[in-house]
Amino acid sequence: MARFHAPGHRAHRAHRALAAVALLAVSAGFVTACGDEGSAHRDPAPSASAPAVPGADKAAEPKPHMIENDGHRLAFHVTEGHGPAIVLDAGGGEDSSYWKDIVPELHATTGATIITYDRPGLGKSEAVPGAWDVRSAVSDLRTGLQKLGVTKDVILVSHSQAGEIATYFTKEYPELVSGSVLVDASLPPLYTDEETARLVAANQPAVDAAKKDPSQPQNSQLISVAENYGPMHRAYHEVSWPDAVPATVIVSEKTPFDGSPEDAQLWRDAAASFVAQGPANRTLVTAKGSSHDIPKDRPALVIEEIGKMAGARG
Repeated sequence: MARFHAPGHRAHRAHRALAAVALLAVSAGFVTACGDEGSAHRDPAPSASAPAVPGADKAAEPKPHMIENDGHRLAFHVTEGHGPAIVLDAGGGEDSSYWKDIVPELHATTGATIITYDRPGLGKSEAVPGAWDVRSAVSDLRTGLQKLGVTKDVILVSHSQAGEIATYFTKEYPELVSGSVLVDASLPPLYTDEETARLVAANQPAVDAAKKDPSQPQNSQLISVAENYGPMHRAYHEVSWPDAVPATVIVSEKTPFDGSPEDAQLWRDAAASFVAQGPANRTLVTAKGSSHDIPKDRPALVIEEIGKMAGARG
């Protein structure tokens, strides 16, 4: 299990640790990947350098939609296609522009409808005061999809903190989700009582610093997530993913935890445990050489795995 460290040792990584799990401003880690994770594990070889996505310069034409839910307005962006609706959900502190280099090629490759959106307080969506609530985030996504006419055959692609939204959303609406690609996502097995308490304590200095300038959007996001972080994640640890819904988990080699081998191992172990706990329709993929920002470092891998999930649906 994770150990507590002396304050001086932890101080230099306090911001990154909460950013990694509260997922508001992630940074690359510098660690080596773990070994073989079992028969379900695939380990694609990396390119010599992070390549540009083929065809990424093609002009995709997303159409904006402002959708109201529970008193606030949310920006959804839809690139029309056929077949499944592929929903790209960015991590904490990121808006829909996070996916701008992937959307055109993904649309060209799959022909599917591609949907991105801005969570409250990000991009063009209105802010919501108070603590971040994953169930409100689920309601925002569900309402948006309903008002866009999406009632079935959704493929959720969720990076980082959005993995928590995907888990609750899929548990509540398994008939709506035909598959998911969880991209270095925050997953329930990580959040033991010990690890959750340690993360809360280790990152209090970063939260205190953010409170000195709450007008900054990233700081306000950090504060809102931290407000209910402990109880929310202890509850999240008990949430299960529906067996009937396939999931591909792409875990980064370096993980969000820069300079913390023990936390990086816990992150990788959580991904492996999530896959091992489920049936044969869960797969673990390691993005070799990648930081936590797999969609930026290995976009072709992300597009490939989404394409496989889209092709296997039904």
